[in-house]
Amino acid sequence: MASIKDIGKLFLFIVTGVVAIIVGSFMVRGTMHMWDKPGENKTNKKKKD
Repeated sequence: MASIKDIGKLFLFIVTGVVAIIVGSFMVRGTMHMWDKPGENKTNKKKKD
């Protein structure tokens, strides 16, 4: 049977992985949002002309 330390390590590993995935998704969303803004401005300027 697994000891409490082993269970704690596994739980910490899972929590750390979930947090890393959440933070990574926010970072990717932020960079894509930054990339979208200049592209939208260019298309808006072209449509006005």
